Amino acid sequence: MNRLSIITLVLFIGFNFSCKTKQNENAKNGTLQKVTFIENSENKSIDIFADEKPFTTFRWPENICKPVLYPVFAASGTEITRGFPIRPKSGERADHPHQIGMWLTYGNVNGNDFWGNGSQGLGTRNKSGGVIKHVKSEKIEEESGSGTLVTSEIWVDSAGAEILNENTEYNFIAKGNIRIIDRITKLSSMEKAVVLADTKEGMFAIRVARQLELPSKGETEIYNADGTISKLKDTLNNGITGNYQSSEGILGEAVWGTRARWMKLYGSVGVEKITVVICDHPENPNYPTYWHARGYGLFSANPLGVKDFTKGKEILNLSIAPGRSVTFRYRVIICSGDDFNYAEIEKYFNEFAEKI
Repeated sequence: MNRLSIITLVLFIGFNFSCKTKQNENAKNGTLQKVTFIENSENKSIDIFADEKPFTTFRWPENICKPVLYPVFAASGTEITRGFPIRPKSGERADHPHQIGMWLTYGNVNGNDFWGNGSQGLGTRNKSGGVIKHVKSEKIEEESGSGTLVTSEIWVDSAGAEILNENTEYNFIAKGNIRIIDRITKLSSMEKAVVLADTKEGMFAIRVARQLELPSKGETEIYNADGTISKLKDTLNNGITGNYQSSEGILGEAVWGTRARWMKLYGSVGVEKITVVICDHPENPNYPTYWHARGYGLFSANPLGVKDFTKGKEILNLSIAPGRSVTFRYRVIICSGDDFNYAEIEKYFNEFAEKI
């Protein structure tokens, strides 16, 4: 190859790399998309759209023990949440039916389990289970690039007593191939103190699609196309591509029980690269949070499960005095189609930290 050919080849490669980089930047910093809402009181749901494409649905049906966002979509239209048990898909895990979409609950609130309630399936209630009841939507605001939903809920214990008022603001942001959900939840006690006692079963979580799980070798309960459930040795891991990376550089299932400012889950759904990031907030209790992030698809931030995460060396029981409140703030970033690197995540994390 002569010198002119080499120079031409180098210029060609450089041009292609520059174009690809520019395309990725344009996708992530692309046009703001209008976020809209459609309420359906009969179905107990509010659909959220970005430029008329499904973003997610806020729902509170009677057969679930808390309000959830389900399903959740990437900008491409790819569903990043598990379908089971609401709309199960063949090949999905059929475990933990109380883990639905995206939610915030806790496993020990004055001795009541809000996290695990409904663990026997849709419409079931556990003996000590608490229920989070949706009261009303306080505010719906549509804008170009973002939309806001403010809701009121009441936490009701297993005896039927109301113990917490919840006020939650959701900000839905749509920009290029990025989807963002910011959740700010204020929990206020009523006439009596409320204790969120130390447990790993919490707090802000997503149950992700099968493809975004981490490969495993254990026995797995799989949902079949005919509605039956089979226990299989999950040795092939076909299409199972997920992996974790924390802001502190820890990878894989080793992230469980560690502390980090944010956590990245990345993989592919088919040929499409997907990244899901959960960001903690500096004003949250016990920042930076511990991570109850499991290989089987549970992706959860829990700042309060200290005893389990430190193997008994420490303990944290968070008490909310009568009439007082505590606020939890989380950001979820979903990137579709290309890599989402450390510097980019830091930018969105810092933006969130300064925003609220």
